[in-house]
Parts: sequence; C-alpha cells; structure tokens
Amino acid sequence: MAKANRLSKLISYLKPHLKSLYWGISALFVVNVIGVYIPWLIRDIFDDLQANFDFNRLVSYVVILFVLACIMWAIRMASRVLIFGIGRQVEFDLKQRIFEHLLKLEPAYFNTNTSGDLINRATSDVDNIRRLVGFAILSLINTIFAYGLTLPAMLFINVKLSLMTLAIYPLMLVTVQLFSDKLRIDQAEVQEKLSDISELIQEDMSGISLIKIYAQEDNERRAFSHKNQRLLKANLSLARTRNLLFPIIGGIANISLLVLLWFGTSDIEKGLITVGDFIALIIYVERLVFPTALLGFTITTYQRGEVSIDRVEAIMEVEPKIKNDVDNVNLPIENIKGNIKAVNLTYTYPNAFQPALNSLNFQINAGETVAIVGLIGSGKSTLANAIPRLIDISQGQLFLDGIDITSINLTDLRAAIAYVPQDSFLFSTTIKNNIAYSDPVGEITEVEYAAKQAQIHPEIVNFPQKYDTLVGERGIALSGGQRQRSSLARALYTDAPILILDDALSSVDNKTATQILENLKREKNKTVIFITHQMSAAQNADRILVMEDGNIVQMGSHEQLLSQEGLYKSLWQKHQLEEILA
Repeated sequence: MAKANRLSKLISYLKPHLKSLYWGISALFVVNVIGVYIPWLIRDIFDDLQANFDFNRLVSYVVILFVLACIMWAIRMASRVLIFGIGRQVEFDLKQRIFEHLLKLEPAYFNTNTSGDLINRATSDVDNIRRLVGFAILSLINTIFAYGLTLPAMLFINVKLSLMTLAIYPLMLVTVQLFSDKLRIDQAEVQEKLSDISELIQEDMSGISLIKIYAQEDNERRAFSHKNQRLLKANLSLARTRNLLFPIIGGIANISLLVLLWFGTSDIEKGLITVGDFIALIIYVERLVFPTALLGFTITTYQRGEVSIDRVEAIMEVEPKIKNDVDNVNLPIENIKGNIKAVNLTYTYPNAFQPALNSLNFQINAGETVAIVGLIGSGKSTLANAIPRLIDISQGQLFLDGIDITSINLTDLRAAIAYVPQDSFLFSTTIKNNIAYSDPVGEITEVEYAAKQAQIHPEIVNFPQKYDTLVGERGIALSGGQRQRSSLARALYTDAPILILDDALSSVDNKTATQILENLKREKNKTVIFITHQMSAAQNADRILVMEDGNIVQMGSHEQLLSQEGLYKSLWQKHQLEEILA
C-alpha cells in the first residue's frame, strides 16, 4: 500500500474522534507555551537577582514557577488522556470492524487464511495502530510545537549560538531516514513470524488429543522451537536496528549542548549574553533533546503502524463473494414451503480441474425426506453447502420455491434452512445455550423438545448439571455421538422448513440414527435432506439420490434402487455384509 493510501486510512480512523483530537492538540499547545515561557522567566529571574538579590523576591519567583509547573503538569496529563484515549477508541473501532467484516466472508476464505494469522492481525496489528494514533501522534505534535515555539525564543536570545547548536540537527534527520526502510522491513518480519507462531499454538491447542495419541509432542516441540527461533531472530534484528539508531540520535542531539557550553561561556565573558540568557539557552536545548530523541521511537512506531495498517486493510479489502445485491428479494419464513430444484447445477472449486458438482438436475418436494448417498468425494457435502449458499454458485441453477436462491436475501434464505455439517461444532458454554443458539431467550421446554427429537435428552438429564452442563471447548466434554446429537438438537430448535444433515449421524449407532430419522419424518411441512453412509437409515427416506464423481447416477426409493444394477445396490450389499460380520 502506498504511503498516501496509508495516510488516508489513518485519517479515516481518526475522523470519528476529531473533536477529542482537537482538544488534545490544544492542550498540548498550551503545555508547550508554558514550557517555553518558564525558561524565559528563569532568564529574567537570574538577571534580576544577579543585579539586586532579594530573598523574598526569590521565594515569590519560586512560588510562581511551582504554580506554572503544576498547571503545565495538569494540562499535559489532560492532553495525554485525550490523545491516548483516541488510540483506544480507534483500537475498539478497528476490532469491531474486523470482526463484523469477517462475519460477512464466506467459509472458503477461512480455508485459505489461518485463524492464527487473522487473530494476530485483529490483536497485535490493531495494537500497533493504537500506538500509532496515540503515542506517535502525541510525540509528533509535541515535537512540532516544541520546535515551533522554542526556536523563535532561542533566536531572539542569540541567533549565532542558536544556529550553531542546531546546525547538526539535519544530520539527525538524515540518520533517521537512512534507518527508516530497515525498521519497516524488520517490523514486517516480526509481525509475520508472530503470526506463524500464533497459528501453530492455536492449531496445537485444538489438536492436543491427536498430538498425544500419536506421541508427537517432540515433533511439535521442535516445530515450535523452530518458529520461536525465527521470531527471536526477527526481534533481535529489529532490536539491533533500534539500539543502533537511538543512541546515534541521542548523541547527535547532545553534541548541540556541548557546542553551547563551549561557545556560550565565551560569549558571557565577552558580554554578548547574560548569565540568564545562557541558562535559558541551556534549558531550551535540553527541552529539544527529549522530543528529538523521542523522534526515533516515533519513527519506529510509525513504521510498525504502517505495516499493521497494510495487514489490517488486507482483510478489510477482501470483498465477500457471497453477499446480498440491491435487488435481492425478501422471503419471509412463513411463506416458505421447502421445494428445492436444481437445473444443471455445476460447481468447481478454485484451482480444481474437475467439477465437484457436474450438471445436477433434481427436484425435492416440500415435506419430502430425501437421503443422499455415495462414495467419499462424490460431491455430497458440496451439494449440501450449495443450498444455503455457503459456496458461491452461479445464477439460474438452484431454486427455492421457484425463486433463484442467488436472488433471495441471505438472511431470509439461511433462516429457512437448519444445517448440521459434518463437523459438530459446539461453543464453550452450556448445553442449553448451544441448543438455543438461534434464540437464546427461548423457553427451556422448547430446548428439551428439540433434545428429545435428537435422542439426546435422556443423557443430558443424567449429567450432574443437566442442561447447564458446560461442554468445554468445541464440546470436548461430550462424546462424538453426543456432540452430533446436540448439534442436531440445535438445528431442530430453529424449526426451519428445510433441514440438511451432512453425515451428521456418523457417530450415532444405526438404531438411534433410524429413530431420529423416524422422528423427523413425522414432522409435518419439513423438507429433510440427509447425507449419510448409514444405509439402514437411508432406506427409510421417501427418496434416495445416489452420487458418484459429482453426478447423480441413480434416483428413487430404496425398493426401486435395489431392483436395478448400480452403485446403490453395491453399497447396500456391502452394508449387509458388514452387518453379518458385526
């Protein structure tokens, strides 16, 4: 991203908080005015007392200086609170925007962008931007005011000494410029390596059971050590650059003080300046040392912020491929019957050579229970994802109640479909909250009814905390079958007119799976599509679609399909053999 674009993005972050920024800048200006006035007052005090010393007048001067210092301290605190507060507000706004934007993106985006990297961008990178709009802006404005107000005062006292002491400052700016690119590159490297290590930690924490089962602790430890070493190397490189730059800046700044001490004492002897002038110049030079030295830190913060703006905006610039258009139609759930029709439905995954769905044509009637069977990789899950538009299908291929699903408001479309994917994901909360996810304020009786339909209620009531039992991260406290039935209960709780089960009963025994499907068949006005490898459950469906290599190769009832040669009969015979062997 070009520097101009970064600056425009930075300004857009600050726009909602310009009022606070103006107040903060105003307070900082007052602080610097007082900061310039105090050395000037000290100059007059020294010259006055040198000519005619009076202890009472000295006490009054001390009181005046103390009051001014207190006022300056109070206003400085106010300016810091205001400007640092803006940084916190920008941090809040950015995190909110990132999260809301991520919710709009399709699942495919998260398949190619790891959660560890996204989390790092939403936390570490946003934190760097917070420092940029807080610390960096405060330091930069303070430096501008310090130089803008201090230089005229110094020049007024003595032009020659002032110019001599500041003559080497251009060297400082050149030094900062020479180091700026290296700082930005080092910071970008640190952020990338931090993302890598965050991804590994997140992945290993999620798969800790698998790591232990396969006794891969040593391999994972080595992998972490390797990534941690790369992060250390990047951090050390950044630290070396900073530790080389800042002492150089400080050294250059302090040379000006030595110049003043050398030539200033000579001018006092010659009577060109007074002792008060000399002391004021020393204070002014000292006053410029800190903002100048701080400029190095400000540059580093700015470099970090630049990198982080690029990384955050890389997320924000991703346009959702699946989104509402201005002419999308609203479809209230009470008007949905549940007819689904596919016309030459075709879908090919990015970078794939063969279509996952190849010109599918079928119709599922409202209230019908349809099973989809087939070998692994035949396109069953892709079809399940196409109906609620979790993948980006083309127009004119899939219809709900005669309306192209790509023209239906996404919220209305997905409200009409309860979907239980293969991965039975549960949130780290109670069983009740997981089941009632679509309507958290629903009645417990409705939660229990959905659990009974899913054949999980008897097991829940045997838990010590019953429906208030915490399931742990991703439902780790439950068995695979319990997680699947809890996910099914969550889908049934929504009472949507269409229910899609994508192999959602694979961890449930055949008897329980059959009973669940029998319960679903008794539900009136509910279209049920279930993908399964359990042939005993599939045989009870009104109709069965058989898929192979992205095609529907057979369609009909259980009896019809058994009466003809084909994949279904082969799958059924294999199922019967497994039953006999079991």
